[in-house]
Amino acid sequence: MEKHVLYFSEIDRSHLPQVGGKGANLGEMTKAGFPVPQGFCVTTGAYRTFMRTSREMTELFDLLDRLSPDNLEQIRTLGQRIRAHLHALAMPEDIKASILEAWKTCGAQKAYAVRSSATAEDLPGASFAGQQETYLNVRGQEQLLQAVQKCWASLFTDRAISYRAKNGFHHRAVFLSAVVQEMVFPKVSGIMFTADPVTGHRKTISIDAGFGLGEALVSGLVTADLYQVRSQEIIKKQIARKKIAIYALPEGGTVTQDLPREKQEAQALPDDKIRELARLGQKIEVYYRSEQDIEWCLAEEKFYVVQSRPITSLYPVPHAPDDKLHLFISIGHAQMMTEAMKPLGISVLKTLVPVGKNTPQAESRLLSEAGGRLYLDMNEVLEYPQARKRLPELLGNVDELIGRTLREFLEREDFLEALQPGQKMEFGLVKKVFPTAFAVIRNILYRQHGQVFDEMNRFIAENVRENSKKLQEVSGADRITLVQEMLPAVLAKVLPKAAPYMGSALITYKLIEGLSKKWLGDAAELAGISKSPPGNVTSEMGLALGDLADAVRRHPAVMEYLKQARDDTFLAGLSTVPGGKEVLPMFQHFFERYGMRGTGEIDITRPRWRETPTQLVPALLSHIKGGAPGQHRLNFQAGKEEAERAAGRMLERLKQVPRGFLKARRMHRLIKVHRALIGIREHPKYFIVQNLDLIKQAILQEAAQLVKAGVLDDAEDVFWFSLQEIKEMIERQQADPDLISERKEKFYQDQKLTPPRAITSAGEIVTVKPGAQVPPGALAGSPVSAGRVEGRARVILRLEEASLEKGDILVAPYTDPAWTPLFPLAAGLITEVGGLMTHGAVVAREYGIPAVVGVDEATHRIQSGQRIRVDGTQGYVEILE
Repeated sequence: MEKHVLYFSEIDRSHLPQVGGKGANLGEMTKAGFPVPQGFCVTTGAYRTFMRTSREMTELFDLLDRLSPDNLEQIRTLGQRIRAHLHALAMPEDIKASILEAWKTCGAQKAYAVRSSATAEDLPGASFAGQQETYLNVRGQEQLLQAVQKCWASLFTDRAISYRAKNGFHHRAVFLSAVVQEMVFPKVSGIMFTADPVTGHRKTISIDAGFGLGEALVSGLVTADLYQVRSQEIIKKQIARKKIAIYALPEGGTVTQDLPREKQEAQALPDDKIRELARLGQKIEVYYRSEQDIEWCLAEEKFYVVQSRPITSLYPVPHAPDDKLHLFISIGHAQMMTEAMKPLGISVLKTLVPVGKNTPQAESRLLSEAGGRLYLDMNEVLEYPQARKRLPELLGNVDELIGRTLREFLEREDFLEALQPGQKMEFGLVKKVFPTAFAVIRNILYRQHGQVFDEMNRFIAENVRENSKKLQEVSGADRITLVQEMLPAVLAKVLPKAAPYMGSALITYKLIEGLSKKWLGDAAELAGISKSPPGNVTSEMGLALGDLADAVRRHPAVMEYLKQARDDTFLAGLSTVPGGKEVLPMFQHFFERYGMRGTGEIDITRPRWRETPTQLVPALLSHIKGGAPGQHRLNFQAGKEEAERAAGRMLERLKQVPRGFLKARRMHRLIKVHRALIGIREHPKYFIVQNLDLIKQAILQEAAQLVKAGVLDDAEDVFWFSLQEIKEMIERQQADPDLISERKEKFYQDQKLTPPRAITSAGEIVTVKPGAQVPPGALAGSPVSAGRVEGRARVILRLEEASLEKGDILVAPYTDPAWTPLFPLAAGLITEVGGLMTHGAVVAREYGIPAVVGVDEATHRIQSGQRIRVDGTQGYVEILE
């Protein structure tokens, strides 16, 4: 028979199902010898026995299951009904007897704190902190039994119901234990984090302290003192004005009292006690092997721990090869894909990078996974003085906030000490870079560029064809080895080919802007000059989608079909509806050319348009609704003509200044080179994505053989393994199903995390404020496409759910090439990540729409339907209503 009560001395972490997270932690710490006030737990078995006495809970659970986590009124009404019902139930006599026996054993004359401890509480992935109730200074058997029953009912507080629903915990599967712990009447109490909960710095212990019981701090009634300790040195003391404190009453319960004026601003903990408490926190962290959130109190000069749980809000730290301070920057922010990736996606990108590895097949040591995202270790690069000088500006073109973060971080002495100063560029590397630099100069000064796109497209087609042939000539583990060898070669081939053109396009843009401001006093024509350049494969894809939308709009039955089409029968079903056979060849042609694209396309595990064609439906329908037939092509042509007029206006203005003829001639060359080459920017990614698509199909073919052999249940289970693991799986013909489950759970948790742009090896999330000077209340970002526009905000988190009308301002986490079809409809653009040369910025300039990128939490701070103003010249967003 399951026990109704377990004493702390009987409990360890294996008892979590019986005593919940809080109870298991208290028992574990008691056994480890930490100063925990004694007590016992009323088990979840007792809770379940109590719940079985109800005839109504089955119906009430059914009602809970149907609740939306956002319907607060229904949650409030149902929660109130359940709690009232549970308060009215009689506690079974055998449970009462067990509780009272344990109470007498621990001391019937003592006061107790009764706390709720749920089985889904204080876990690494979800803390559930504050979801249930706590009752302090409980005295006597009647108060004790009432407090336990109230704890059981508190599993159904409004906040607990909502939290479970939002985080995917089934209401029937979460059980509650009541922790009964001897009360300590403290002089001072508070909370200690063994890592800074704000910055994430793992070597900073952060302590909140106030007078009396800790409930005043936990419930937010008082601002606590803040002390921070690093290496036993107090690095920060922030003394708060503590107006009140909560104290215990002799007859039971608590009272809130005003503190005397002289005590309100007194330091709650003396320095020696701060250091002593920090040492205790470090010991608890070492024991649990993870950073801890600890509730503590000080009574009669002795510290007690009344709770410890993992800090669930910390972002995981990328792996560093040594104990020095390392700076890591997010690859996802640079590549416009900040979602979590599965292990195969991580492995492919680490293999793709051709540097930082001993063999071509290896994964680059410069890239580390953290929270399902990839981070680049900057230390090896920043050892070179020239890199420290140039990189902040270069990275600023990719993501302005990353560039500014790096610039500010390079001023920190502790980081510069971690580098090997004075590293000189190896001659071999200089020798490799020199031809590219020379080619850039040649491109800008005199080279003609009429054949650039034909040459680049031919290069891509030939290499893709060759790689496709190679992949089909081998199978099994040899094919995975070929993939490992092919990936770094893809990058090594395309970058030297495209870099001279991309570098020339970027430099000429900067020169046009700088010289215009120097010679004319402004860069008023810059936005117009960038419109509708030739050759951009992503812009051509957007135009092709517009053509497809025009074909669809002529057939109402096709439009209706698309609204309910399924991925697995998309093309086959199209031919069965009126007009479908006419548009089917256009769909097929589109997928032949662009079917390997999709959102988050640098992640090989993400679906491509060819695999999930319904992703395109919202963009097609938005095109049909938002524009007239052929309007997309007319707009592109108008942009081209506007660019020519803008260039003409600038050159005419230049001719009016001193030495104007020579200045106009120089500017004419810069404009010509910029417009001729800026379209190359998307070609490298276009090439990489085509190769990733080939590789994905090859891997899935091998996975299909593993399914056939019974090694895997599903071909896409291969996404949970690295390339090397897949090769070994093929060789051994066996896979670990537990590993798949473990990685699926990690991926689920990683998806909930918000990845930082920059993080150190000490876990500190490095942030800087945007550079723009903004009006009061405006949201700051980086200006990347000039102009000012007002309109209705349309927040779109996922492209496949996009609904954009002509004139809306698109607000998104990021945009990659898959988002291009929405740009002809948008009046402006706001993204949370990005820089001058990232996809959204370049395409916004091509379409001539104002754009601001790098606006932190834009998709949360702006709501669909709000009227907003985007200032793409100054770099800020104003919410007008």
